Amino acid sequence: MEIPTGKALKLGFSLFAALTLAVLAASYLGVHSLSPFDPDRVALVRVEGPIMDARDAVETIRQHQHDGRVRAMVLRVDSPGGGVVPSQEIHNAVAAFRDSGKPVVVSMGTVAASGGYYISAPSNLIVANPGTLTGSIGVIMSLANFEALLDKIGVSNVTIKAGANKDIGSPFRQMTAAERTLMQGLMDDIHAQFIEAVAAGRGRPVNEIQSLADGRIFTGKQALDAGLVDELGDLETAIRRAGDLAGIPGRPKVIERRKPAWERLTGGIQGMLPWLPAGPSGPLGMNVLYLMAP
Repeated sequence: MEIPTGKALKLGFSLFAALTLAVLAASYLGVHSLSPFDPDRVALVRVEGPIMDARDAVETIRQHQHDGRVRAMVLRVDSPGGGVVPSQEIHNAVAAFRDSGKPVVVSMGTVAASGGYYISAPSNLIVANPGTLTGSIGVIMSLANFEALLDKIGVSNVTIKAGANKDIGSPFRQMTAAERTLMQGLMDDIHAQFIEAVAAGRGRPVNEIQSLADGRIFTGKQALDAGLVDELGDLETAIRRAGDLAGIPGRPKVIERRKPAWERLTGGIQGMLPWLPAGPSGPLGMNVLYLMAP
C-alpha cells in the first residue's frame, strides 16, 4: 500500500513533533528514565557558584519532596556562599525535605563555605572531601568610601533625605560612630541567626557553634574533627549513604532535574557565539550583605 506524499509528510511531521515533545518533557523532568515504575530513587540536586537566587534550587527540592518515587536527596554543594535571604530559603527547603521523612545527604565539593555551609546544616549527614574548604560561619558587609578622592578632584555630593539614617553607608562621607553601632547590630543579628541555624541543624548547643563561628575556614578533615561534617568521602560516597539512610539495597538509581533542552541549547549557542546579547543576570555588584567565604 502506497501512502500519498502529502499524508506521508503530515505523518512524518506528527511523529517528529511527538518525539520532540517527549524529549523536551524528559529534559524538563530531568529524569534519566521515562519509566513510571522506577522506584527507590535518590535525587541529586546541585547548588554551584554564588548563591544569589534560590528559586531554581527551592523549586527542584520541593518537586523531589513531593515525588513518591524519590526516597532521599543528595545535595551537592560547591559554593562560597552568597546572599543571606537566598541561603536561608534554600536552608528552609532542605529542612522541609528532611522533615518530610526523606533523608538528605550533603556532598561538599571544592568549596562549601558560609552560605554554602548554611544550606548544608539541616541535612541528615554531611560528607566532605578531605580538601574541601568549608565553615566560614560569619557575615560580612563591605562598603566603599570615596570622600577623600572626590575632595581631591573637586567633586562634592549633595544629599537630601528624610530620616536620619536614610543614607547610612553612603560612599560620599564617613560613617558616624552611631551609624557604625547600628550596622554592627545588624551584622550581629544575622550572625546569630546563622549560628542558631547551624546549631539546630547539627543538633549541638549554640555555645559550641559560637566557638567555631568566627568566620574561619576549615578543610574537610578539620571540619570532621570539629564536628561540622560527619564523614569524609566523595559524591559517590554521599549517594550510597543516602541510599543506606533510605533503606535502598545496593547502589540507588540517581535522578537529576536538568534545565529544559531549549535553555541548554540556547546556552550552548551563547557559549559558541559570545557576541550574541546575553540573557538577564543578577546584579551581583549591587549586593552588600553576604554570607561568603573571604
